[in-house]
Amino acid sequence: MSLLDLNARAFNDDAQRHGGYAYTSGARLSCRMANERLTAATLGLADFRGQRVLDVGCGDGTYSVELYDRGGAAFVQGIDPAAAAIEAARKAAGTRNIEFCVGSAYDLPYAAESFDMAYLRGVLHHMDRPRDALREALRVAARIVVVEPNGYSPILKLIERVSRYHRGHGEKSYPPHRLRRWTADLGGQVAAGRFAGLVPMFAPDALARLLKIVEPLLEATPLLRSVGCAVYVFVATRRAPGGSRRPAA
Repeated sequence: MSLLDLNARAFNDDAQRHGGYAYTSGARLSCRMANERLTAATLGLADFRGQRVLDVGCGDGTYSVELYDRGGAAFVQGIDPAAAAIEAARKAAGTRNIEFCVGSAYDLPYAAESFDMAYLRGVLHHMDRPRDALREALRVAARIVVVEPNGYSPILKLIERVSRYHRGHGEKSYPPHRLRRWTADLGGQVAAGRFAGLVPMFAPDALARLLKIVEPLLEATPLLRSVGCAVYVFVATRRAPGGSRRPAA
């Protein structure tokens, strides 16, 4: 069984037990803090207003709804292999101009140039073929926005080894330079990127509050932010034929 199939099973179980994912539906304080920071960082880096957006690995639809409500997207299409999560997403979206379907990021059922933007938030580290997902995203949209755990962080690497949740969901973070290189190799040009966040999911409330105080200072400190921040967010555009291949720092 592939890693994608294993994760679909794990997330289906999450959705069936919680009516959504554990870190979004009725989430504890640390999850709310972490999600809010990542959403703010994403919206500060990319403009979704009036855009047709594909949310790749949309899960329970929480972030799809945010793209519509807070990002101002004109239309959001979510796709995810976990059928129970898609069912929860449809309920969450209500009457918004958002649609969802069950499908694979490795073989998106859309023609080239079907969307203005593709959004991949926290999905590549669950995959055994992340490059294929990036390739497909760049095929169906001229611009992609990627949010991934910061693979430079030694603390994250430790969490991935000891956390039952992380191990159960097959999480494997990638260093940002590798994500940028993959994007460049696949015909993309990284236009902007940033490290963000410090509060981890599922942390005790007291620790979450303390880390939230430290978070702005860490984000503002060169070098430290590259190893201490929780995620790396970047925006990339598909290069025109003959364009530069060197990714942005």
